[in-house]
Amino acid sequence: MTHDGLGADDRDAILNKGCFCVTLNSARLLTAIQAEAPDPDLAGALLAARPHLFAAMPVFLAEHDLKAMLDVVAAVEAAGEDPAYQAVVLAWAPAITRHDFGPRGVFMGYDFHLGADGPKLIEVNTNAGGAFLNAFLARAQGACCREAEDAMRAAPMAEFDAAVWLMFLAEWSSQGRTGQPRTIAIVDDRPREQYLYPEFLLAQRFFERHGVTAWIADPGELRFVDGLLRHEGEAVDLVYNRLVDFSLDAAGHEGLRDAYLAGAVVLTPGPRNHALYADKRNLTLLSDPVAASTFGLTPDKRQSLSAVPSTVMVTAANADELWSTRKRYFFKPAGGHGGKAVYRGDKMTRGVWEAVQQGGYIAQELAAPSERRIRIDGEIKALKLDVRLYTYKGLPLLTAARVYQGQTTNFRTPGGGFAPVFVT
Repeated sequence: MTHDGLGADDRDAILNKGCFCVTLNSARLLTAIQAEAPDPDLAGALLAARPHLFAAMPVFLAEHDLKAMLDVVAAVEAAGEDPAYQAVVLAWAPAITRHDFGPRGVFMGYDFHLGADGPKLIEVNTNAGGAFLNAFLARAQGACCREAEDAMRAAPMAEFDAAVWLMFLAEWSSQGRTGQPRTIAIVDDRPREQYLYPEFLLAQRFFERHGVTAWIADPGELRFVDGLLRHEGEAVDLVYNRLVDFSLDAAGHEGLRDAYLAGAVVLTPGPRNHALYADKRNLTLLSDPVAASTFGLTPDKRQSLSAVPSTVMVTAANADELWSTRKRYFFKPAGGHGGKAVYRGDKMTRGVWEAVQQGGYIAQELAAPSERRIRIDGEIKALKLDVRLYTYKGLPLLTAARVYQGQTTNFRTPGGGFAPVFVT
């Protein structure tokens, strides 16, 4: 499949609609993950139980759209460093977010929908999952069409591991530590039950390759004793935080919370990182040109923020208007994650609305996702897609996509899941 003379503005759309020859090399991917995971049999079993973790085909992205996304990231990060912006968002965040120990937060995730008028920033995540898995996924693709091969050659995968290690070292030194951490805990609630547990295994092996003792742990296994955070008696130097308890106030998280507040452990990402960037209430400021004008941003950065769909908090004062215009909006909990308790307005029932209008929700104008057509068992289907930029301090680490059916990404769609992104 070739398209001589194809314009750069059109190539990605044509490939997403009609390139079926770049397919997931499942055997190569499984072999790579088994080689990296400490327990290859377990890794294989976990992947077998997750048939929709990886999409059947990659997604293609125009270079100018990638540049526009990076401009949006730069604008959001600049706002996050502005004292006036910080004063507003920290005022509605938990008290623990007032503590600033230095770390900026590993694996920031910026999620975009693609449209005719450019990328739209849907949300920001501080502990965005999938980066290690997507790095492997990109290496497991095979291609037969010229445009796909060109895009694959442009994918900067070789630098991923080095950039990620430098990121963790930067987090370590940002809290006044020297050298490198000796021990790292990858922490989530009931980690073996998490859908992305295979990624924890990859992260563990990644740290071990760099001479670090690494554990995958539930926060309930951590104790703050004699000024140190400990896991089974061993001191923990750094915690790679995958919890969705962004304020560390859930039962069983006391040891981690106490160690964090004492500055006894480097926690990344931490509560402050989430408050500055990922609380969905922040989108009400970033999408408001009047508010953005007060944050010391350059005209170019304020213009980049026009890619954030208009977002407002759901209040008693605007509830009636939002209900009457609900088809224009997605409704999301301010502190939500992973598409949970998210409702598209045109599908929302009165019963759901009664709960939403009680507060704690934002209403975000719809920004329709673009599509990736895939071939499954000889049948061509059109699936939705979003693009995630994994970044650190505003710089890109990796670009990936999620392909799905339904309201939100769900990893339940045949042929869907994480997909590598190739820039055209």
